[in-house]
Amino acid sequence: MRPEHKEDVCRDVIERVFEAQMQRVEQGEILLETIINDTIYHEKKRLHADPDKKAIKYWKSVNKRFLAADRKEQEVLLRELIKIFVDEIVGHFDEKVYKFSTRILPVGLGILLNTISPRVLISKFPRLPDLRDSLLIQGEIELLRELEKKGTVILLPTHSSNMDSIIIGFALYKIGLLPFTYGAGINLFTNWIISYFMNNLGAYKVDRKKKAALYKDILKEYATVTIEYGYNNLFFPGGTRSRSGAIEDRLKLGLLGSGLKAYINNLKRNKDQPKIFIVPCTISYELVLEAEGLSRDFLRREGGSKFIIQDDEFSRLGRITNFVSSTMSLDSRIFVNICPAIDLFGNRVDKEGISYDKRGRKVEIDRYVHVDGEVDHLTQRDQEYIRQLGGEIVKLYKQYNIALSTNILAFVIYKILLRDNPKMDFYRLLFTGGEKEYYTVDEVLEPLKVIMVQLRELEKNNEIFIDERLKEADAEVILNHALKRFRVYHTKPAIIKKNEKIYINNCNLIYYYNTRLMNYGIELQGNNDE
Repeated sequence: MRPEHKEDVCRDVIERVFEAQMQRVEQGEILLETIINDTIYHEKKRLHADPDKKAIKYWKSVNKRFLAADRKEQEVLLRELIKIFVDEIVGHFDEKVYKFSTRILPVGLGILLNTISPRVLISKFPRLPDLRDSLLIQGEIELLRELEKKGTVILLPTHSSNMDSIIIGFALYKIGLLPFTYGAGINLFTNWIISYFMNNLGAYKVDRKKKAALYKDILKEYATVTIEYGYNNLFFPGGTRSRSGAIEDRLKLGLLGSGLKAYINNLKRNKDQPKIFIVPCTISYELVLEAEGLSRDFLRREGGSKFIIQDDEFSRLGRITNFVSSTMSLDSRIFVNICPAIDLFGNRVDKEGISYDKRGRKVEIDRYVHVDGEVDHLTQRDQEYIRQLGGEIVKLYKQYNIALSTNILAFVIYKILLRDNPKMDFYRLLFTGGEKEYYTVDEVLEPLKVIMVQLRELEKNNEIFIDERLKEADAEVILNHALKRFRVYHTKPAIIKKNEKIYINNCNLIYYYNTRLMNYGIELQGNNDE
């Protein structure tokens, strides 16, 4: 948020949320006391689990005032609570910090306290290692650049790592765009160095521990207002990092609703360039920083056990340095694949910002939001539009997914395990690694060849992307490419090779990396993707 807009945005959010809540009260939908009491209840519950003396004292005073408040004082209190939350959420953008960070952060992450491979330092001397050397951006880059000039863009990446925000920031910088406004988990602001940059590069704070309905309404309205002010936004519609490793197929649509609401408001105010463009993109890593912790979390959740990640790799500087070092020492790649742009109703959009339906006909999208001939909001209709939009985003994620060597080898191994252990249930299979101690290289190469034939056919039909380095590579090259990457970072590599034998070493990771290629209909004989 630029300084010149900050006060106006905060004021607009406070007024809109207050008016919306009071309208609900006047219409008999909810009691004013209920709104305030629900907020106090959820904040007290949060603070019981995560104590903060200053916050506890404040909410005790709020509760005391609430119990003695008449209607007028309740309205004052509601407005105060809204302001407290808005002041906490609001982001800031400092152009000087941005210029500074784009100069030093990529190199800083490249060196990372001398943990980088000496071989890489020598090979690149006198130029210092730069994380951007490992970042490959492809897809509809020019379309994104053009649409950013013709309206407001909402960028929707897949989400598998806390590195994603950094990667997308670098990607936007590399293609010549300023940072997008986005909501970052408040836990990322606890480190003072990271917090300094996050606080000055447009990120606004999202506290996922805050469950009060009022807080969630404020977050949505904040996103809506920033879009109306012309700030390009970045949402992770999966809501959180993919625990299973799979491409998201179920999206949280609340913030997408902010885009539609902003578009309707733009039309009602006759704003210049009112259109809002949706641009999904996929982020693909050969190695995922937090894969071990995320896979454990997924499997325990699926198994019905209550579990919170105790050892999330992103929380430890040493693991981050090891990850970046491993990525760069192997010339490993991180891919950002920009999908085709669509409008808020799922229609494809060209570089002029014109929408086309599935038959290729031009569409005047403002007509989609008319009520009795006038532009207006209509809750049930708008919810259906967003549901349909979510479906189109999921399709594009799947189509623009990139098959990497680690995904391919993990997929092949997992298929082999399913084939050879038909009587084992899912959890026993992952716990034991199957009945065989190892597989010969040939026993892996033959299924790998079968899988690659199918992947190449899928790519030919524009149903998936394959890493350029692997498109024409033979199976042995792909096998060694994946094995080399698996062995350098994870504390317990997924798959290892010794004396021409392939050992299943970490089935959790095999499953995690394999899921990226599920649901494409790729099969070994007698198997399916489930």
